[in-house]
Amino acid sequence: MKIKSYKDLNIWQRSIKVVEEIYKITKNFPKEEIYGLTSQLRRSAVSIPSNIAEGFARLSNKEYKQFLFISLGSCSELSTQIIIALRLEYLKSKEADQLLNEIDEISKMTMSLIKKLDTS
Repeated sequence: MKIKSYKDLNIWQRSIKVVEEIYKITKNFPKEEIYGLTSQLRRSAVSIPSNIAEGFARLSNKEYKQFLFISLGSCSELSTQIIIALRLEYLKSKEADQLLNEIDEISKMTMSLIKKLDTS
């Protein structure tokens, strides 16, 4: 299958699902976290597919890779925030583990794409 759009990318599709999950989970966070951890989690999650999409639209592989690296940074940021939410008991261990595993997979896929762009 030819990739015609960022929407065709598996990493973009999977990261959109992570965004949806983060929004669902954070609905149940304490109200005092709305401008704190809730907002941070949501912004980090949204940043992952957003940077994948923006990079895809760039004219050069160098620029594309730059946005993929930003997406990777957002994956790390999101993972850290999930661990914080778990320690504060805003998340159940099972929820956190599932999210962390998915973010790890997205990170690996992103690194693989970066390496592929290096060779093309």
